[in-house]
Amino acid sequence: MITVFSNLIHRVFTHLFRSKRNIKIGLYGPPNGGKTTLANRICIDWIGEEMGTVSHIPHETREVQLKDQIIIRSGKKELLFTLVDTPGIATKIDYEDFVKAGMPSKIAKKRAKEATRGVIDAIKWLDDMDAVIVVLDSTKDPYSQVNITIIGNLEARRTPMLIVANKTDLRKANIKKIQAAFPQYEVIPVAAKYGTNIEKLYEALFKIT
Repeated sequence: MITVFSNLIHRVFTHLFRSKRNIKIGLYGPPNGGKTTLANRICIDWIGEEMGTVSHIPHETREVQLKDQIIIRSGKKELLFTLVDTPGIATKIDYEDFVKAGMPSKIAKKRAKEATRGVIDAIKWLDDMDAVIVVLDSTKDPYSQVNITIIGNLEARRTPMLIVANKTDLRKANIKKIQAAFPQYEVIPVAAKYGTNIEKLYEALFKIT
């Protein structure tokens, strides 16, 4: 009887510990996939404030950003975590691309340097992630070197992950192409800007943590 009671107490406390454990969930992906837009949606939904600034110009996020003590609840389930929004991963960052977007040359060069440092920092942070959400623009070809590199690195680390196919509100969105590219992972279609299908993402987070 004592053994049964002890086992019961152990299971209860183990469950409580796991449900309260503060883990790190990272948002990774190429530039302009909508990582910060998704981060803002999650933060607004659960803590009432945004994570960062979004822009149509790539590499708006050039430093790793964190929001602590985010708690997602679903029924009796509860997930406490730190959300980590990372700079977009790119194989090449050319200041001339920023000039073409309308930036003065001096500012463009500064942005390119900051973006390069941001990519390096984002890669370093991979080792600290308990789980990762890979955010992809569903209007773009998923078979890119950047996407394959990101997911390959996560696979090598055995980091739990799921893939978000973002921008499903756009006419050119092709969710099936992303699913075909990465069939071994759950692909969650969302429109982070409007919160479309965001509840499915929250449910999926419980599965990978």
